[in-house]
Amino acid sequence: MDYNFREIEAKWQKYWAENQTFKASNNSDKPKYYVLDMFPYPSGAGLHVGHPLGYIASDIYARYKRHNGFNVLHPMGYDSFGLPAEQYAIQTGQHPAITTEANIKRYREQLDQLGFSFDWSREVRTSDPKYYKWTQWVFIQLFNSWYNKTSDKAEDISTLISIFEKEGNTKVQAVCDDDVQDFESQDWIGFSDRTKQKILLQYRLTYLADTEVNWCPALGTVLANDEIVNGVSERGGHPVIRKKMTQWSMRITAYAQRLLDGLDTIDWPQPLKDSQTNWIGRSEGASVTFNVIPNENVTSSAVEKSFAIEVFTTRPDTIFGTSFMTLAPEHELVAKITTAVQKAEVEAYVEATAKRSERDRMADVKSISGVFTGAYAEHPFTKEPIPIWIGDYVLASYGTGAVMAVPCGDQRDYDFAKHFDIPIPNIFDGVDISEEAFADKANTIIGNSDFLNGLNFKEATRKVIDELEKIGQGEGKINYRLRDAVFSRQRYWGEPFPVYYVDGMPQMIADEYLPLELPEVEKYLPTETGEPPLGNATHWAWDTKNNKVVSNDLVTLSAVEGSDKENEMLKPVQHDDIYPLELNTMPGWAGSSQYFNRYMDPQNNEAIYSKEAIGYWQDVDLYIGGSEHATGHLLYSRFWQQFLFDKGIAPKKEYAKKLINQGMITGTSAFVYKDMDSNTLYSKGLTNGKNVIPIHADVTLVNASDELDIEAFKKWQPDYQDAEFILEDGKYIVGREIEKMSKSKYNVVNPDNICEEYGADSLRLYEMFLGPLEQSKPWNTAGITGVHSFLKKLWKLYLSIEDGAEPTADNLKTLHKTIKKVEEDIENFSFNTSVSTFMICVNELTAQKCKSKAILEPLAILVSPYAPHIAEELWEKLGHQESISTAAFPKFDEKHLVENSKEYPISFNGKMRFKLELPLDMGKDEIEAVVMAHEKTQAQLNGREPKKVIVVPGKIVNIVG
Repeated sequence: MDYNFREIEAKWQKYWAENQTFKASNNSDKPKYYVLDMFPYPSGAGLHVGHPLGYIASDIYARYKRHNGFNVLHPMGYDSFGLPAEQYAIQTGQHPAITTEANIKRYREQLDQLGFSFDWSREVRTSDPKYYKWTQWVFIQLFNSWYNKTSDKAEDISTLISIFEKEGNTKVQAVCDDDVQDFESQDWIGFSDRTKQKILLQYRLTYLADTEVNWCPALGTVLANDEIVNGVSERGGHPVIRKKMTQWSMRITAYAQRLLDGLDTIDWPQPLKDSQTNWIGRSEGASVTFNVIPNENVTSSAVEKSFAIEVFTTRPDTIFGTSFMTLAPEHELVAKITTAVQKAEVEAYVEATAKRSERDRMADVKSISGVFTGAYAEHPFTKEPIPIWIGDYVLASYGTGAVMAVPCGDQRDYDFAKHFDIPIPNIFDGVDISEEAFADKANTIIGNSDFLNGLNFKEATRKVIDELEKIGQGEGKINYRLRDAVFSRQRYWGEPFPVYYVDGMPQMIADEYLPLELPEVEKYLPTETGEPPLGNATHWAWDTKNNKVVSNDLVTLSAVEGSDKENEMLKPVQHDDIYPLELNTMPGWAGSSQYFNRYMDPQNNEAIYSKEAIGYWQDVDLYIGGSEHATGHLLYSRFWQQFLFDKGIAPKKEYAKKLINQGMITGTSAFVYKDMDSNTLYSKGLTNGKNVIPIHADVTLVNASDELDIEAFKKWQPDYQDAEFILEDGKYIVGREIEKMSKSKYNVVNPDNICEEYGADSLRLYEMFLGPLEQSKPWNTAGITGVHSFLKKLWKLYLSIEDGAEPTADNLKTLHKTIKKVEEDIENFSFNTSVSTFMICVNELTAQKCKSKAILEPLAILVSPYAPHIAEELWEKLGHQESISTAAFPKFDEKHLVENSKEYPISFNGKMRFKLELPLDMGKDEIEAVVMAHEKTQAQLNGREPKKVIVVPGKIVNIVG
């Protein structure tokens, strides 16, 4: 009987699907264990061999936990809203839903053939209205909530309204906008409904505001920072500019400290925790107000106004060293304080900066640029004028978008001052700043600073904050780098906001009328007037009487003070209770921010999940996914979870106890080398001294010896049909380089091909065998043959079972050391060493001619999490009717590893001549007597008397003489 892996794997995949073998129950007496993978975006390219790495690891652990008696939830779904499907729709006119459905079908086929133990009855898709109904619902909960600093949690907006009605807002401790105006209860009662709504928007946890965003004109949408690479869009490489737009934002800053504190309570990788800690960016210092000195040379509308610049600094002790101020080019005061003389230069600089992403500006530490505004601020203590500059090293999204520049204590300020010949006063006693700034807080003694002279960093900081508070120009403050998260995208293929506008103010659609589904549109591009793609919909207005979507023709728009073309969706309507709907859609991270909870009760149409379901599953026990989501999904989802906890909707503040970031499986790219001046391609070994450029070649056109199939290459790249190929020894040898596995690098290996040639069990074992789970490792298809050979050897071992065959001591020893090692490896997620342990075990049992069912039965269970198809087949052949997944994991028994004997090396004059196995408890004299009586000893001595016999019990015997 041959190992027919294709037949075996197809058989058991069909069995698992038909019997719903891995379906989890929400009501079980077993302890629960929830294993979660980051659900994939279903791209058109499908899976390559790098994608399943984390899925295989999580599947091994899920199967292991089932063997140990746990009720395991191991679901899978699709993060199916995304820009690629929309871009394809723009190019072809095909609806993104059609593209997405086809891609999901392809993904499902690939996932199924790899033998994952997913509970497919719980599948979710973020683009399914039945799913995004609950994304919209969470958005409404956020809109109807505010953050109470006193109770340190989110509360219903009705409690805030009640406070306003009783005492106004002067005593309210809330996380809110910076520019909230004080009012009394009488004022609130007298405000119009529209004014009240505008005030409440300043407190809500999701709100509308003018926000600096990354705008990509080519894609017609706002991009998150992690969607921009080297200043251009990750998708398509299009230019990105900074622009102010009215956007929905999430007040994640309310949870900044809790998100930091929560990291101490979860078992997540330290590098990822560090990324989130740095992204949140807690710092202690002072808020300082610098008053702008009035200047008649600014634009006429600003002459009469007085302006103040607020800065946050972690070094208030250095305030007397301030010799200039720098504003972010996009700071709202720039246009208001710039003098007429400087206006043209400032505007040109602002326009140039808008074309650079924030990440690009942060990364560029070498370039120095800036422009003087012509305006001056007054120093809070000396009252001296301080010139106000703008510079792209200051970001509007960080702090207040303004810095008090102390060049003697900050290197960037120092370099800026040197470049523009700005004075650099020295306020540090006994420190030379002629070459560089001095930033050593621990050894700081302040000088030339009036009342701070002679004080160290801590003393001076406390003193200056006290003095700032006395004059009303500052206070001690904790600041966070974290900004509120922009939540609007100008795309079609995303969750619609459950929002319509009355008198320009956002209103929520009632819960019972959710989901608000995406409308049909003719075009997926922005409208000719610059509205998002939903502006192309003919039926996209809300009838508040009948609670349904109706034709836009029924809407009458009227002008509103402050409205503009860019924000048409904010204009009110006055026609038969029919109002315009929001034209933006939600960002990609919306659907992934609570999917882990929805898996617990995905078919529930009455609630996001039942209390019983969330009460049983509680949280994720093991989460496996990529570290690239550290400051995206993994931060936003924690924020949503904390909010849901506050509202009593989720039972835990943190949703995942343990997180593992799997490493990357890299590809081995192939390169041909083209002459720069001709259509000639040189083999790798002939490139020295040649002016060539490397060009990626499809790895499927290269054999195991790195030889290129030239004719196939020409068919693949017709541009080289007439090229001259310069060979070495009659072959064209390609260059090799380890790179990220990517379609664009033509180094992708399709798992379908691997499964067809070697089987899914071979692929699963090989991916684990490549190295530690968390590390990156290169793929090499040739290496899979060793793992495949092991499976054939394992199969062969079971063909010789004899009924009633008793296990030998060696059999039991091999089995139990394997049980011990594999269990330790799985618990420690060291899956790579388990594979080598299996190989050693099978080799030993084969050498021992093991035929005992008592040994081979538990071995099948050990192998099952890693290679489930072959394990199921062997289990059935052993006479079992039920799936092996229900079998108990073998128990390790230490007694089988206790050594009762020792194989002694018997040496003559230091040279080992033979080995002799003796009991470990045998004494020195007994060992000597047995060895001397042995026939091989007699033969070696040939009648001679030895001079000496050296016996070290448990180690050696050496006969001298």
